Amino acid sequence: MPLCEINSLKSLKNNKNRLMGLDVGTKTIGLALSDTTWTIATPLQTLERKKFKQDITELKTIMDKYYVSGLVIGFPKNMDGSEGPRCQSIKQFSYNLLTEIDIHISFWDERLSTVAVTRALLEADVSRKRRQEVVDKMAASYILQGVLDTLTR
Repeated sequence: MPLCEINSLKSLKNNKNRLMGLDVGTKTIGLALSDTTWTIATPLQTLERKKFKQDITELKTIMDKYYVSGLVIGFPKNMDGSEGPRCQSIKQFSYNLLTEIDIHISFWDERLSTVAVTRALLEADVSRKRRQEVVDKMAASYILQGVLDTLTR
């Protein structure tokens, strides 16, 4: 399946499947899941990146377990809206993923998602160690919630 526009994800919705949000970094991948009504995004876990094939195997296992029908991947544009090297890295990850898994993938502009999540964790007086443990999956949830909110408008 190709990369698709956010609104085309609506056609995937039924009463048991979910969307998954990914915040793909160089060392980790933050994961978040929607509920089956596609209303609420919840942080799931953070995967430590290994080799691509291992990452995909682990991701596929999780996707099968939760009946994931589409992925939303954070797309790290520059503040001026241009695409830098990280965007190219995300595109390559996505194309490689599509060679291994037949799934719909959409990108979501993730500018400042990690900043927003970190700020919220600081305001909640979360320790530095705990912030490091949860920031990636929280960012994935932030990204996915943006998509869910857009789909319900």
